[in-house]
Amino acid sequence: MAQDVLCEVANCVHNREGQKCGASEIFVVSHRGNKAETSQETDCKTFEPSGL
Repeated sequence: MAQDVLCEVANCVHNREGQKCGASEIFVVSHRGNKAETSQETDCKTFEPSGL
């Protein structure tokens, strides 16, 4: 399991110092059912806007 999950989305409430994700769980989905061939075919559903 990954020790650090990095995120460059500055306005996510889970974004912490050093662009690290502070969410307790990460939920990533595929645009193509349950499989993806590239990272562009995925989205992070853990994102929540921080209001910045």
